[in-house]
Amino acid sequence: MRRALVAKLLRDLLTDDFSTIRIDDAGEYQKAVKLVERIMPDMVSRVHRYDKDFPIFEEYGVQAEIDKGLRSKVWLKSGGYIVINQTEALVAIDVNTGRYVGKRSGRLEDTIVKTNLEAVTEIVRQVRLRDLGGIIVLDFIDMEERKNRQSVYQAFEQQIRRDRSPSKAVQVTEFGLIITTRKRVKQSLERQLTEPCPYCSGSAVVKSTSAICYEILSELRKISSDLNGHRVQLRVNPDVARALKAEARGVMKEIERTLDRKIVLHPDALLHHEQFDVMTVERG
Repeated sequence: MRRALVAKLLRDLLTDDFSTIRIDDAGEYQKAVKLVERIMPDMVSRVHRYDKDFPIFEEYGVQAEIDKGLRSKVWLKSGGYIVINQTEALVAIDVNTGRYVGKRSGRLEDTIVKTNLEAVTEIVRQVRLRDLGGIIVLDFIDMEERKNRQSVYQAFEQQIRRDRSPSKAVQVTEFGLIITTRKRVKQSLERQLTEPCPYCSGSAVVKSTSAICYEILSELRKISSDLNGHRVQLRVNPDVARALKAEARGVMKEIERTLDRKIVLHPDALLHHEQFDVMTVERG
């Protein structure tokens, strides 16, 4: 797989723009030299063997870029940031000023334009790095002046035109959006290197602790008539147990008032945050 990948990358991406090509595997280095000699002989002198003990991805910051490529928030140098969200239907990219407020003497509009233009470069970079495809909706910070909206659109159009993958951009002026379509060749970086979280089932959210406490109260109200005077043990995640003893102790009191008996709490770290078990014990 790795051999096929190295050859494919050289065939598909190699241009005169590359100043150096470094390969850390001796065998792959020899094969790469032979391939480059055949397809672009003038580039052979730029192929080098990386022989340090330190991992090549760490040496050149590749791993750090991969890690950044898996995060939804990407900071801009000015202090603004973009947020990238992938859904089944489309990719949404939102631009925010963040910590950047511009010079005190400057206009807010100028600050917004500068942030949007900086975001254009980073968005196109992230689209290529993450290999995002399909429909991509860009929500830039609102600009009052039409000329500024046009300059941001033109900057994006110019940047995306350099991309090797076919794309087309459309400006939706009244909403301040830019919609672009980019040919999807393969799965995005996120889809290749991640999988749905087993804890939240890929939803990226779980119920709040207070919501779970009230859910427990509701469930125990439904089964209270079936307990037949037995002692009740409640097995919950430790976070929920702490809440029932502290900020949600009012819910705990309501549970005990409903059942007319004390409840024995059993924190269990093996339980999912949203799971709980109600067990009855005969009085001895």
